[in-house]
Amino acid sequence: MTDPVSAAPHWINDPSSLAASLAHAPARVALDTEFIRERTYWPQLALVQVAFDDDDGTSRVLLVDPLVPGMCDALAPVLRDPRMLKVMHSPSEDLVALRHACGEVPRPLFDTQAAAAVAGIGVGVGYQKLVEQLTGVALAKGETRSDWLRRPLSAAQLEYAADDVRHLFEMHDALRGMLEPLGRVAWVDEDAARTVANAQAEAGERWPHLSLRSAQFLDRDAQLRLLRLLRWRERHARESDLPKSWVLDNELAVAIARQAPADASALDALMQAHPKAPRRLADAVLASLHAPADDEADAPMARDNGGDRQRLRAVQQVVTAQAEALGIADGTLASRRWLEALLEDGRWPDALQGWRRAQLEPALASLLAR
Repeated sequence: MTDPVSAAPHWINDPSSLAASLAHAPARVALDTEFIRERTYWPQLALVQVAFDDDDGTSRVLLVDPLVPGMCDALAPVLRDPRMLKVMHSPSEDLVALRHACGEVPRPLFDTQAAAAVAGIGVGVGYQKLVEQLTGVALAKGETRSDWLRRPLSAAQLEYAADDVRHLFEMHDALRGMLEPLGRVAWVDEDAARTVANAQAEAGERWPHLSLRSAQFLDRDAQLRLLRLLRWRERHARESDLPKSWVLDNELAVAIARQAPADASALDALMQAHPKAPRRLADAVLASLHAPADDEADAPMARDNGGDRQRLRAVQQVVTAQAEALGIADGTLASRRWLEALLEDGRWPDALQGWRRAQLEPALASLLAR
């Protein structure tokens, strides 16, 4: 097992220094980021942590300042270099931040959180907990709410940031050692490739109305209006770089979809009852409300699944049995939402393709045929 990276971190604020440090193209790099996403749609990349071993075996930690002009351009070749395995923990949001700032998504990828789930350790295990479980090291939690955009960063911030990559190689080695006897390294690689593809696509959710519980109480026409509003909100939030809730909150979106105001005056009357209503965007809201999308005929409807509850329970029981046989959690094999999507139209969603479908399809064949 590789020793944890214990070197003192180096602050990198010169793109040429970053390029020189990684010119030897190490076989793997440990990566993490710090970002701020309180007032924007896109994460604001504030720091990139990189750990690697030099040719002579010396372990190094770089704290890279992406606010420096040209630094993201210098990072991009590292992120896309196929010779370097990128070891990260639960990196979905980090990938979005790097994609937006640097134009590249780190690949190939090894996600230690996903690997822990497939190895049977647990679903969604946090970095600090997993470090302690696999290495015995208890990490400090003191800088989780730091302002990472300020300069200079404090010594405590720098040490906290370095800790986020120091143990990734040790965890990677431990997890591979657990996965290889089980024949599941390919499962983790498959999940990582899907994570990378999702980050590269940066596509919004196709059916965003399904994630709102209140949508199930709307009739079909109202649900389609809600779908239009949420898709418009997603586009506007991206283009204006604002949080979606700042553009149009869920409660008001549902109210507009339900009442279907026919003109500007009716919409204005509805908005006056909501103090955070985007009245300056009223024309755009009204236009999106009454502009059907080309794929609405394919839109699934949000529902309480009362009629399918018995069938869903039966499917979940099969999933539970399969998960127990594999020694993993139910949620690692198939979440309730994925199963609901499968039962909705009989098509296997992307999240259930690959190794999950191979494990589940034979056992579920009779239930899905009903």
